[in-house]
Order: sequence, then C-alpha cells, then structure tokens
Amino acid sequence: MRVVAGAAKGVRLAPVPKGVRPVSDMAREGVFSSLGGLVPGARVLDLYAGTGAMAIEALSRGAAGAVLVERDRAAVRTIRDNLERTRQTDTARVVTSDVMRFITRDDNAPEPFDLVLADPPYETPSTEVERVLAGLADGWLAEEGWRVVLTRPTRTSTPVIPVHWALARRLTYGDTLVLIFQEA
Repeated sequence: MRVVAGAAKGVRLAPVPKGVRPVSDMAREGVFSSLGGLVPGARVLDLYAGTGAMAIEALSRGAAGAVLVERDRAAVRTIRDNLERTRQTDTARVVTSDVMRFITRDDNAPEPFDLVLADPPYETPSTEVERVLAGLADGWLAEEGWRVVLTRPTRTSTPVIPVHWALARRLTYGDTLVLIFQEA
C-alpha cells in the first residue's frame, strides 16, 4: 500500500497487520477524488483506523489534523509507524480505544470534525454501525460542510442514518461499498 496523492504521495506504508482489512488504494483514491476541495484544512476523525491509511491520505492532501481511533494494539503500532514514514506525527493523535467507547464516553467531550472516516470490520453488526453514526450526530460533526465516509461490504444494506443526514455518494470498489453522507 502507498499514499496515493499529496505531500506524502508514493510513500510505501508498513505491512498490514494480521486481521486488518485496509481500504484499497483504488477505493481511497475514489473517496478522496469525490471529496475534492473539502479535505484541505479539514479536521479528520478516523474510526476503526486499521493501518491509518485513510487519515494519512487526508493529511497528505492537506487536512489540518486527524484523530485516529483503533483498539487493536498491533494496528496501533502500524499506525504510528505509518505516521512516522509519512512525517505526519505532529498532525495526528492516535487513540487506543474501542470506537463505541470512544464515541460515548462522558469524559470525552466531542470535537467538531469536518470529515469522519469509518471503516469498521465487515463482520461488525449493522446495529453497532448505526449506533456509531447516531453517536457522531451528537456533537462530533462541524456545524456545516461535514462529510462522513462509511465503508461496508457490498452485500450489506444501507444503514439507518440520523434524520438530518443525506447520502451524497455511493461508490463500489470490488467487495467494498463506500457511502458518503452529508447534512441534508
């Protein structure tokens, strides 16, 4: 895997840890092409960060900063390695936590993010994904102009989303379905 574009274009990322399914280079390129000018200056939240490739792609394309949330310790080590390889350690914060716990903790005041990247494992139940999306709607998103990018297997149905969200784009790359939501 490599960074597709931006300041770190072409940097080879660390080997993918066992049990992690990264978003393909082609899917990342498609997502960020769809987002276009929304990325520079954006505050990014990467949930189920895996290798960190999605947030690193955003940082490489000019995002102001990123918070990467991942519970698997081997994956967290890979994220830190990838941030060093791409020279993004100063613009990113890595949080070792379960995503639901991170989103719902009372002592974890929400930050307003412009872009949320959520790539849950394919076996994650749709009810959990829907709870995460509902949690994001509770203060985690910027007042306007935000996007939430959700990846799911192509064989699943579209999740129930918060009432003020709209589906902006639906992209398919192999067995990956990418849904991009925005304010309705």
